[in-house]
This record gives sequence, C-alpha cells and structure tokens, in this order.
Amino acid sequence: MIKMLVSLGSLRRCYHFLGSIAPWSMLLGLVAIAYGTLQGLFVAPSDYLQGHGFRIIYVHVPCAFFSMAIYIGMSICSMVYLIWRIKLADIIAFSLAPVGAFFTFAALVTGAIWGKPMWGTWWIWDARLTSELILLFLYLGYIGLYNAIGQKRQAAKACAILSLIGIVDIPIIHYSVYWWNTLHQGATISKFSAPSIEKSMLIPLLWMLGGFALYLVALLSVRIRTEILKREQANQWVSALFKKINS
Repeated sequence: MIKMLVSLGSLRRCYHFLGSIAPWSMLLGLVAIAYGTLQGLFVAPSDYLQGHGFRIIYVHVPCAFFSMAIYIGMSICSMVYLIWRIKLADIIAFSLAPVGAFFTFAALVTGAIWGKPMWGTWWIWDARLTSELILLFLYLGYIGLYNAIGQKRQAAKACAILSLIGIVDIPIIHYSVYWWNTLHQGATISKFSAPSIEKSMLIPLLWMLGGFALYLVALLSVRIRTEILKREQANQWVSALFKKINS
C-alpha cells in the first residue's frame, strides 16, 4: 500500500496528469453551471413561501457543501502527510485551503443575502452560521500559519495538526440544525430516499453541484501544478520543462 501511495505521489506524474484533465474539467464544469443556472432561474417554479428569493439556493448550497467537503479533503491530505510524509499530500492540502476559504466566504455572503428577506436580518448568531464562520477562521488560520513559518516541513506539520484539530467543526456545522434550535433549515437533498425539495427544483441544484465540482477540480489542478513548479524548480525535469516552453 505504501509503495502504491509513493507511486501516486510522484510530483512529475501528478503535474502532467492534472494538466491533461484541467481543461476538460473547466469546460464541462462551466457548461453544467450555465445549464443549472438557466434551469434554476427560468424553469424551476417559485417557492410557495419564499417566492423567487429561494433561487439563491443554486449558488449558496454548492458553496456551503464544498466549504465543508474541501476541509475534509484538506484534513485527509494532512493526515496522509503526517503518517507517510508524502510531499504531494501537503501540496494538495496547501492548495485546498484558499479555495476552501473562498467557498466558505461565498456561502456566508449568499446566506446573508438569502437571510435578509427571509429572516429580516443580514446576520444572526445562529448555530449553523456561527460554526460556518468558525470554518472560515480555520481556513484563514491554516493559510496564515503556513506563511508565518519559514521552514516548509515545520509549516506543513504544524498546519496538518491544525487542520486535524479543526475537523471537529464539520459535524457541528452539519448537525447544528438538529442539536440546537436554529433558524436555518434542515437537510434537503441529503435525504435521497425522500428529499424535501420538489423535483423540478432539485434537478437544477444537482446540475449546479456537479458543475461546481468539475470547476473545483480544474481550479485545484491549476493551483497544485503551480505549487509543484514552485517547490520543484531546482529539479531537472522542471528546468527541462521551462526550457521547452521558452524555446
């Protein structure tokens, strides 16, 4: 198993592999997002309580979902790095952090835009909102700590430990609407057997989730490839690559 992980952790192989999938992921992701947006804005009916205001769900829900999914991925990569010291795992975790921070910030902003007409306020110290805000601070703390430590190995180790400690916030975010009396609504599409959302509203949301996922793959591919070049610039294969580009 360790040999397999080491093989998959080849930075050169990863660089070329991500370069081959990034354009397709970006293209398919943008197509899916465009289709989901059109369906969500013009095909899905208005909500009987929230009217057309509910349509921000097609941006808010994917942002909120991936804000948590990215942190889980970052924590898994951190654990892999701590156990096996695979450099690629640290690179992926480091590349995930700014993207996760962006999705978390977007989730908070779109949630505030949604909450103003529905709750009558931009912000309330609701359990779901507060725990999501803490998640943003965890991302920013990871980024700040990594940049504050000059030695890469020490920075990677410290940030990996921080991300694993912060993982406790993920179940709090997810179950907060059940553990405490909150204004935020409960699960919708996570109940696949009986989702509490009408099919014509659900399909555009699934398209948006798929589109965001593909766009995320493309975005991370670019970030990871850039980080690999930064860290491996002294290696022969990177020098040969730059010579080939400049020739």
